[in-house]
Amino acid sequence: MSSLDHKALLKVLKSGSLQLEGEFVWGSNSTFYVTINSDGQVWRAVYKPLRGERPLWDFPPRTLARREVAAYLVSQALGWELVPPTVFREDAPFGAGSIQLYIEHDPDYHFFAFTQRDRQRLRPVVAFDLVVNNADRKAGHVLVDKDRHIWCIDHGICFHVEEKLRTVLWDFAAEPIPAELVNDLRRVREEIEAETDWVKQLQSYLSMAEIVALQERIEAILRDPFFPSPPEDRRPFPWPPI
Repeated sequence: MSSLDHKALLKVLKSGSLQLEGEFVWGSNSTFYVTINSDGQVWRAVYKPLRGERPLWDFPPRTLARREVAAYLVSQALGWELVPPTVFREDAPFGAGSIQLYIEHDPDYHFFAFTQRDRQRLRPVVAFDLVVNNADRKAGHVLVDKDRHIWCIDHGICFHVEEKLRTVLWDFAAEPIPAELVNDLRRVREEIEAETDWVKQLQSYLSMAEIVALQERIEAILRDPFFPSPPEDRRPFPWPPI
């Protein structure tokens, strides 16, 4: 587990004084680097406004930033702490969008450069992508911070009701999913059925059909707790891969 105080950071991201600093120019959608000042401390964050999203044929318009927040909620509910603290904020420079804590990392140390030891630590990431139906898990979307904690970013095209999994992480294909991860999934399934507080929050970011599909994916994993193999009837990898 990381040493982050998520509760405090969520408050900072939601209500701290936000300053636009620059733009990340390599992505498909508008993504900005911002700083947030709160009680004399400055935090770095990534801001993705709804109005900067490029329309996609298979996802509803202006929903990607909300999916970023949904991915954080699911990550925390599972107890895997894979997604950096993320909030949805209305009062941002270019309008409503997601604000996510920036993770300090070495950008040259991505999945294709990982040591074998770090690759072996990715089973929760692969299980998470299966749960959220990640259509874009690139090598550069998995980060290792200074404390060696693994983080995952860029979850805008997740949670589709149709199977969309595209990833570079196929290392564990056909292996059994570790029992501790399966137990977490079983608990989360029960929480979805009971509509606990985090599930009610999720309803602000996903449609009911998408939440039902999330539950169905978890149930499918519980019935057959093995990592999938790459599908042969469609493209299983994202492009570009990094």
